[in-house]
Amino acid sequence: MDDSLVTSVARVVHLAIPDTCDETLQNGGVTLASKVFATSYLTGTFVLRSGLTADRYFDKYRFESDPALLAEIVRELVPLVPAGTDGLAGLELGGVPIATVLSAATGLPAFFVRKQAKKYGTERICEGGEIEGQRLLIIEDVVTTGGQILLSAQDLRGGGAVVAHALCVVDREAGGAEVISGEGIELRSLFTMSDLESS
Repeated sequence: MDDSLVTSVARVVHLAIPDTCDETLQNGGVTLASKVFATSYLTGTFVLRSGLTADRYFDKYRFESDPALLAEIVRELVPLVPAGTDGLAGLELGGVPIATVLSAATGLPAFFVRKQAKKYGTERICEGGEIEGQRLLIIEDVVTTGGQILLSAQDLRGGGAVVAHALCVVDREAGGAEVISGEGIELRSLFTMSDLESS
């Protein structure tokens, strides 16, 4: 984004997203990372996708469903949007609320990318308008292996979009950034899991 757009974005973000935490990031106060971790880190008994049982679980939907926390997160994501971005491609399901609020903050249009094209109506895999020739920024909540970003990037590129960047709230540091880099996509993250665990 050019300087004038950054300035206007800053005004929009200031007006549209309330400043809910004056102590954030100051003198050992409550940081945004610690808020995200405290909100999403659960203890108990959880069955994982692998079928294994764990006594800890990071529930990403907790930070996405909290409007004040999501507003703070998006305010910090705005500067990470690459210059020249034409639109935000939120991945089903976790990337959609982030892309929606980030769209409102930046003025960039939002697109919503399904895991599978619907079988009725427009039968699109990407909703929200035409993407041919558009430089799209993939939006995801948490990145682990990067597999869904790769699949969605293939779909978007197949529709004529240019995809060179992805943006997430949390990089789990499980190799996802390296995997998508191999396909020409740079991952930008607000936090790593190490950031959250040490907050």
